[in-house]
Amino acid sequence: VQLQASGGGLVQAGGSLRLSCAASERTSSRYMGWFRQAPGKEREFVAAFRWSGGSTYYADSVKGRFTISRDGAKSTVYLQMNVLKPEDTAVYYCAATTSAILSAIRSRRSYDYWGQGTQVTVSS
Repeated sequence: VQLQASGGGLVQAGGSLRLSCAASERTSSRYMGWFRQAPGKEREFVAAFRWSGGSTYYADSVKGRFTISRDGAKSTVYLQMNVLKPEDTAVYYCAATTSAILSAIRSRRSYDYWGQGTQVTVSS
C-alpha cells in the first residue's frame, strides 16, 4: 500500500485545515490512521478509521475538534482539523495497517505503511 499525504500548511489558532491521505489500495488494509510528531517529541496517535464498518477512534487531545473520514470510492482518508491550537503544530503522517487489532491501533508499531508526512503549523 502506498500512501500520499497532503493538505498541511500554516494557519492561525482557531482555524481549520483538512488533510488528505490517498491510498493506492484499501482492500488489504484494516485501519487507516493519522499520527503526528512535533520537534523533539515521540510520534503520537491522533485518529484512526476502520474500513469495515467505519468506526473511528481519537486521541483525547483532539476529540471533538478533529474528524477522520473516508471517501471509499477514492480510497482516501481525510482528517478535518478544527479549532486548531499551537500545540497541534507537528508533521502529520498517515499510516495503514493490515493486521492490527483494536487494542493496538494507537501504537505506531502496529502500522505497516506510512505516508511521507505533511507539516501543520498553527500560529498563536
